[in-house]
Amino acid sequence: MDYGLWALALLSAFLVGLSKTGIAGLGILPVAIFAGILPARESVGVVLIVLLAGDLVAVTVYRREADWGHLMGLFPWAGAGIVLGALAFGQMNDATVRVLIGSILVGLVLLQWFRRARPVEVSVGPPARWIVIGTGVGAGFTTMVANAAGPLMVMYLLAMRLPKLIFVGTAAWFFLAVNVFKVPFSYSLGLITAESLGLSLRLAPFAVLGALSGRWVLRRIDQRLFEMLALGLTFVAGWRLILM
Repeated sequence: MDYGLWALALLSAFLVGLSKTGIAGLGILPVAIFAGILPARESVGVVLIVLLAGDLVAVTVYRREADWGHLMGLFPWAGAGIVLGALAFGQMNDATVRVLIGSILVGLVLLQWFRRARPVEVSVGPPARWIVIGTGVGAGFTTMVANAAGPLMVMYLLAMRLPKLIFVGTAAWFFLAVNVFKVPFSYSLGLITAESLGLSLRLAPFAVLGALSGRWVLRRIDQRLFEMLALGLTFVAGWRLILM
């Protein structure tokens, strides 16, 4: 990569970390950037290791803040979604992966905009089983093929009306667990190689820096404006991936 692409990659890694402890709606923008500057299949493996660096910081910060009842309900279904995603991914070439990632990102941006226009209906009791299954499988599948399950989990956790810190901690533990679970599948699919791992490890410190900056940044910016800008850029980048 030339200097311009390296700058984009380092910024994207920083945004990955920032999304873990600060601005949750930011998480899909770096996915779009990485898929645009790297071969689409390779980008999935590179981003996974960068995500894990951010996850470790987030879990360290919020290690005592999690609703394990919700997590234990979601984990089996997320695992099933990851297996389905891995099976589907194994049948795709780079062009198909690029279009799939772009389509998922565009769909998730539209979902986020819909959520903002129409407030999420909060749950007054345990979630219906179909909601848990749908969220788990959907999050597992999208995180396996595109590292982009954030918006689905945001909608689910908002609907569960969790306190702010429990919300963030539950999301942190969920993504650490599913991203660790994805590693052997990603390796077997050739998404994690010695070359991609070397790139990931060079980017990981910037994800850590972003995660450590999350709370500080959150207190000093207009979060809603920043998220809308990120969603707009992701929407454009997603369409670019589809049309490339």
